[in-house]
Amino acid sequence: MSFRNAGSGKRRMSGGLAAAAAGAVLGIAGASPAAAVNSYNATPAPERTEVGALVAQWDDDGDAATPDRVDWVCSGTMVDRDTFLTAGHCTSDWPAGVRFYVSLDQDVQSELDAAEQAHAGDPAAVGTAVGVEGVAHTDPAYPGPSADPHDIAVIQLPAAAVAARWSFTPATLPAQGQLDALGRQGLNGTPFEVTGYGTQEAQRGPGGQTHPGGGVRMKAPVSFDALNPSWVRLAMTAPQGNGGACYGDSGGPNFALIGGSLVLAAITVTGDSPCYATNVAYRLDVTASRAFLAPFVTLP
Repeated sequence: MSFRNAGSGKRRMSGGLAAAAAGAVLGIAGASPAAAVNSYNATPAPERTEVGALVAQWDDDGDAATPDRVDWVCSGTMVDRDTFLTAGHCTSDWPAGVRFYVSLDQDVQSELDAAEQAHAGDPAAVGTAVGVEGVAHTDPAYPGPSADPHDIAVIQLPAAAVAARWSFTPATLPAQGQLDALGRQGLNGTPFEVTGYGTQEAQRGPGGQTHPGGGVRMKAPVSFDALNPSWVRLAMTAPQGNGGACYGDSGGPNFALIGGSLVLAAITVTGDSPCYATNVAYRLDVTASRAFLAPFVTLP
């Protein structure tokens, strides 16, 4: 189950849990901005300027005569001046001709709404208005086994075009085995923060469960639960003061405060379908993820 955004259709399921598995297509906010990440214990994250939204333009009905669809589909992070890190399931299994853009705006949904009004019937103009177009590179080993799905991808962007629109400091990647070196005791005492543009936790209504909101960059505290060879599992339970990730947060960062600095320890991939309990994030300090990233970014 992936946490890709489902509001744009079958491909919008990012945040980690497939909408199909949840039994519904998840809605995305329209004209009025709404919260991302879970509604509880979450706050806006305007200071996280290195965190952005992945926007896709694609043909969603197989009819080339109709305009393609443009929507934000996942979250991600700039890890250098021209490399946007996201999840592999965010960039794979799209119709032919899909185009990817990256936006580092705080409220990408409002930007899309405005662009669609200004450029009605011109999806390429909408994409260019909200983001910088780039080239996707998905780990060729994706999808791997559950023990290591290789669920990682990057969007290579023209650095000058990104710098002309946004100011940011790239995220700091972890060293090899940095989470292992902390050990369980150290990880239990490490503050974690999840950031992304995703929807809120499940809410029940007359038509069944919905996941409102999305499209605005938010952050929430999460706490360490377990460390596996490819995964770090982070608790999203409200009574402990946590928030959490949901659909549309796939590919987004899970920061760990280590030695007084935020380290991009893992990226959101999956979790529980109602988005209440656990964020399952793909580690960036292990051999497989580092081997994929090495051609694109300088690793610590």
